[in-house]
Amino acid sequence: MMNKHTQVIRIIMIATLQLFALRNTFSQATAQRPNIIYMMSDDHAYQAISAYGYGLNQTPNIDKLAEQGVLFKRAYVTNSICGPSRAVMLTGKFSHVNGFTDNHSTFDGNQQTVAKLLHNSGYTTAVIGKWHLVSDPQGFDYWNVHPGQGDYYNPDFIENGIRKRVEGYSTNLVTDFAIKWLDQRDKSKPFFLIYQQKAPHRNWMPEPKYYHLFDSVQFPVPANFFDDYSTRTSAAREQEMEIARHMTDTYDLKLAFDLPKESQRGLNSLWTSIYNRLTPEEKQKWEEAYKPSNDAFYKAHLSGKELAIWKYQRYMKDYMRCVQSVDDNVGRLMDYLKANGLDKNTIIIYTSDQGFFLGEHGWFDKRWMYEESFRTPLIVKWPGVTNKKVVTESMVQNVDFAETILEMAGLPIPTDMQGKSFVPLLKGKQKGNVHDALYYHFYENQEHKVAKHIGIRTDRYKLICFYEKNEWELYDLQKDKSEMHNVYNDPAYGKVQAEMKQKLLELKKQYKDPVPEIIP
Repeated sequence: MMNKHTQVIRIIMIATLQLFALRNTFSQATAQRPNIIYMMSDDHAYQAISAYGYGLNQTPNIDKLAEQGVLFKRAYVTNSICGPSRAVMLTGKFSHVNGFTDNHSTFDGNQQTVAKLLHNSGYTTAVIGKWHLVSDPQGFDYWNVHPGQGDYYNPDFIENGIRKRVEGYSTNLVTDFAIKWLDQRDKSKPFFLIYQQKAPHRNWMPEPKYYHLFDSVQFPVPANFFDDYSTRTSAAREQEMEIARHMTDTYDLKLAFDLPKESQRGLNSLWTSIYNRLTPEEKQKWEEAYKPSNDAFYKAHLSGKELAIWKYQRYMKDYMRCVQSVDDNVGRLMDYLKANGLDKNTIIIYTSDQGFFLGEHGWFDKRWMYEESFRTPLIVKWPGVTNKKVVTESMVQNVDFAETILEMAGLPIPTDMQGKSFVPLLKGKQKGNVHDALYYHFYENQEHKVAKHIGIRTDRYKLICFYEKNEWELYDLQKDKSEMHNVYNDPAYGKVQAEMKQKLLELKKQYKDPVPEIIP
């Protein structure tokens, strides 16, 4: 018979073995959980991803994600502007709930985020690249982000609180830092990496190796490039985002280099500070690339429609050159995953913070609830789940991203999040829309003079209310894909108009949006 001392030792040994078994089981479960990389480029229009079929450029590396993933043709945002879109993704909540309504806000980093929830469940986490939320990142083991918008050439980064300037091209550097972190991370844990590029954000400064890419290309001018906005409300006519009228010669179009001091105002002054980040050698290469075409432009003395089209071509070429570097670096990161045996258990989500106008309606930029701005690219590659290309018309929104990521990781979704996980759709278990109607609210009417508005989109219709003007627009997207003909108050759409307005009020109430008090 065992004495008391021997019994105690045996009990301790059994408990210890059980503890080790539990820890081993937890480690195995943790190791089997998928790694997740959330890739977000800034202002990357879906029209500029060749997998979407617009034929403007070639993005072979992003296309490869679509070949083994799900390509969403109807993914949308809740608020089409940089910082707010990022805050929505992190929180799974609309702008009025997470507190970041416009680019003049500061993100409350103390609130619940998807990064914190993953970190607390055993993931090692990092955010690298563009942040644009003002406050320091929280919930990350490592962060290395641009201050503010960031710069293309020799940019500043803030690495875990320490700011420094780094030589090189931003798009490449973000990938360099991401790969370095992946090499040095805690490899006993699954990882969650937010990888966010500045490109192709305004003012579209290409990587030197692509200075002459598209030189011989003439991009097709959109059919509504010379839109006169006559069929819509005053909001469309009062904006300041037309390529022909509102792009600056220096900051946007690179028609001057060193400016006299009396010319250094507004964006021209900003251009000078950006240009002066280049080294003398870089300036020489830049001028060699742009001066011949600039000289030809000055000699041509263009005006009217010819001038507008010249500006459009310069814009498109620089924009697409920036996209090319983004695609290259998606390829670099995917090559790293494959070389290090991580490709089989790493989910890739590729998206943008919103859509972008590439000359449609004569515009650049975003902000509007019109399709080119409201709609964003979204591709999800999930090894073992999405093994062949699937194209879906299901309507999803960026307020769904946090919930989807949590379900991918096997974690519960907090009840205060406002979106819906689309994991069932990725697994082929759900058909149809994730949302039958999408709610939108744009708050900022300063830059580009885009009026504040709310609205909803269903399969066929879109209703927009410019609430400070009490102006409404209604579009039949089946008959009018380019949103050129406002049918609000058209008797033929009276029933549709009433139903859409009622649905807008219902969604506004559902999402607890207190502003505005619109006319029912």
